[in-house]
Amino acid sequence: MRALIILTSAIFLLTACMKPETSPFTATETAKRYDLRGTVIAVDKTKNMATIDHQEIPGFMKAMRMDLPIGEPWVWSELVPGADITATLVHDPANEKAAYWLENIAIASPADPAKLAEIRAAEVLALGKKIPDFSLINQDGKKITRKDFDGKPWAVTFIYAQCPLPEYCIKMSTNFSDAANQIASSELKEKYRLLTISFDPARDNPEALKKYGLGYLGKDGKGDFSTWQLAVGQDENVKPVAEFFGLRYELDENDKTQFVHSLRTAVMKSDGTVTKVFAGSDWTAGDLLMELKKASGD
Repeated sequence: MRALIILTSAIFLLTACMKPETSPFTATETAKRYDLRGTVIAVDKTKNMATIDHQEIPGFMKAMRMDLPIGEPWVWSELVPGADITATLVHDPANEKAAYWLENIAIASPADPAKLAEIRAAEVLALGKKIPDFSLINQDGKKITRKDFDGKPWAVTFIYAQCPLPEYCIKMSTNFSDAANQIASSELKEKYRLLTISFDPARDNPEALKKYGLGYLGKDGKGDFSTWQLAVGQDENVKPVAEFFGLRYELDENDKTQFVHSLRTAVMKSDGTVTKVFAGSDWTAGDLLMELKKASGD
């Protein structure tokens, strides 16, 4: 009997100590909600994510394409590329697990292959063209332009250092730093180059970018930015390049410390001609290296 009492007490204590897991899509009191209409471009059930090409959201953001977490598990059988949806976009910067997500999702119209093809065709407008020239300041305070990348296949992505979202800037920088470390430790060290452009000049000064980059490169990076550079510029220098690839960014009207933005990563040949554009976050360092290899003609 004593053993039974002890066992029962232990189970009770264990149960009492276990905290129930809360959904990341539990809104805080400061969360705001907006009506969203858009077209599904891609879905990733394993990541609980969908890429939505959405219309302008009055009072919040312009029309853009975003990878958005999905807060309702029932939708996966109907949420297919090409479908038009209506939903509620929850914006909750105080939520440490998810700053925003979609709920109250409804299928407005079934998948339209022709419409999807038209939207996807817009992604490749930059292909075969040369990236515009730019003038930026890198992590060492040095001015750099497009000409500094001539002669080598290279890749560019866009971020801001204070971005808290794991599938956005954090993933872009993780992928670039992983690729940079692989390049720097191989025979490819003098062959490929990477560039990350920040669209937050108010905070991402050279010193901040260098600290940010070192944090991603880790001890194996040894402070060497010869493969991967990070640079920043004013809007008049950054926006033409970003918009060339279809990337949009703007300050969050509800939280001036954050940006609302889409994602673009591109690969260029040694003469600056675009050979590949990744429109979201569904790519890896390995994918990037493969595209760089293709750009080099190997």
